[in-house]
Amino acid sequence: MTRPAMESDLLREPERTRQNTALLLIDFQRDFCDAGGYADELFGSQWAREVVPPARLLLDAARSSGLCIVHTREGYSSDLSDCSLQRRIRSHRGGAGIGALGPLGRFLIRGERGHGFVPDLMPRASEIVIDKASYGAFVRTPLEACLRQRGIEHLYFSGVTADVCVHTTLREATDRGFFCHYVRDAISTFDSQLRAACERMVGVEGGVWGRLIDTAQAIRDFECLSGATSP
Repeated sequence: MTRPAMESDLLREPERTRQNTALLLIDFQRDFCDAGGYADELFGSQWAREVVPPARLLLDAARSSGLCIVHTREGYSSDLSDCSLQRRIRSHRGGAGIGALGPLGRFLIRGERGHGFVPDLMPRASEIVIDKASYGAFVRTPLEACLRQRGIEHLYFSGVTADVCVHTTLREATDRGFFCHYVRDAISTFDSQLRAACERMVGVEGGVWGRLIDTAQAIRDFECLSGATSP
């Protein structure tokens, strides 16, 4: 006798295709990755530069597969009117006040040199750029609408910093029902223990924040996607 179908037998993630899969590159800006930037002022920036090459491999593979590609960028207006008092106090207390002058211009201010993307991960005209005055990329931005309009269901994550902007966006995406893939060797933060904790949190409880993978696996995923390649 055939046993009745269990609910777990019927629950399946949607198949990953070129049409429903996107690569999300979070905050690969000079202020986080380059000498003289915001992060460098606080705790150096080598940790961020180390994940730029694997992020570039992901970007190249996503472009070859014709995937939707999203770049996010944290930044605030020159008068700081969109930067909360709490955030301004916290950043000054931490040692690099948002809006303070550094070698790449004022830290995290839109239009300054430090606000720009690192050269190796510069967006193309056809790719989505999300500017955000927040840690999470879904707050007060058009990101969700852009993804829904394109039928995106799967998000592959790469970026900095793991414990702040990446995890905030990851959690926002999960709460919105997206299937998330956390590419561990293309995501970093300044503290190795924090980085490891961020990775560990992803896979607990059956993958509460998604699927934990590496760059090689992500590229294999992209190469195996079904569906026509976008022009």
